Amino acid sequence: MMAAACARTFSKVGRLVLDTPKCRVTNTAALVPRMSMRCQGRAYGTGGSGFSSRLLLAAPVRGSGRVLGCAFLLGGGFGLYQTIKLTLQRHLAEEKANAPLGTGLKLTLYQYKTCPFCSKVRAFLDYHGLPYEIVEVNPVMRKEIKWSTYRKVPILVVNETVQLNDSSVIISALKTYLVSKEKTISEILTFYPEMKAKNDSGKDVKEFGNKYWVMVHDADADQLYPGKDTRKEEIKWRKWADDWLVHLISPNVYRTRTEALASFDYIVREGKFSTFEGFFAKYFGAAAMWVIAKRLKNRHHLQDDVRQDLYEAVNDWVAAIGKKKKFMGGDQPNLADLAVFGVLRVMEGLQAFDDMMEHTKVKNWYQRMEKVTEQAS
Repeated sequence: MMAAACARTFSKVGRLVLDTPKCRVTNTAALVPRMSMRCQGRAYGTGGSGFSSRLLLAAPVRGSGRVLGCAFLLGGGFGLYQTIKLTLQRHLAEEKANAPLGTGLKLTLYQYKTCPFCSKVRAFLDYHGLPYEIVEVNPVMRKEIKWSTYRKVPILVVNETVQLNDSSVIISALKTYLVSKEKTISEILTFYPEMKAKNDSGKDVKEFGNKYWVMVHDADADQLYPGKDTRKEEIKWRKWADDWLVHLISPNVYRTRTEALASFDYIVREGKFSTFEGFFAKYFGAAAMWVIAKRLKNRHHLQDDVRQDLYEAVNDWVAAIGKKKKFMGGDQPNLADLAVFGVLRVMEGLQAFDDMMEHTKVKNWYQRMEKVTEQAS
């Protein structure tokens, strides 16, 4: 996020010379699948002959052939109706059981690909198999979100009408929807009120109440959080990912001039920049972020070798999971697993990521997270 702001600053000159290309949606996920009901041809004849034969055997002997014919037609028609009805019900139930959760939602994610908060949201959506469309936002002009008064990413738009802001609110609200299914997304958002707050620098910022809480009934909560302290632990580590882990990313990926240049090369390659913007962002942005990373190190009281803070944080996370569990959530990831994975994932391909894998115990957990999020998506 800091890098995106830096890129905007150093691209002002570029905007005076070259207009930014029009917005293009370049990474589009599959649209929400539509449920269909089709009956196999054999289903129509399954009950017709068998059912009508039983009616004929039970039919009274007296009466004209016309009455017998009517009974045959009525019996056969009723049997056909029941067969079609049961077949449709069974087919609909099978489709509902096999369909991914929340297929009634059309989701559009406005993001920077290299943003750790955006990566958190993608990890959640991928793990739960929720189809979504991506709109990559130009970090300089940000035309793609000019319609919004909320000027940060990620932004998630649901069914083209409801806007969700803040990565933790997005995740908590969607999880509430998937578990309860009793309220609409708009109704669920009322549980996460927008408030004014001040950051560490005394600047007014927008904050959201209850953003780490999944708002479900006690019965659903008991099923979602079977252990005594599992809900408390999930909230604790989700906050830790936002309040501590994410602040270790920039000082580590911009630790040296070489690493800063490599990081901005990746940002420009994966982001949405014009050629002119990309040039300024890569070279001037890298130099600026190398300086800013040193200030961030002092602001967050990091060690001279910021790698050591990263190693300690990651090892603390692994120790909290323990040796007997695959994930913080047990056999399956919980929201804390997805948050930490999303934050760490943005360093892939950079020296900081390789060093982390080599000097910490996170590798096995990280590979399990890769597997479950890829399988789900």
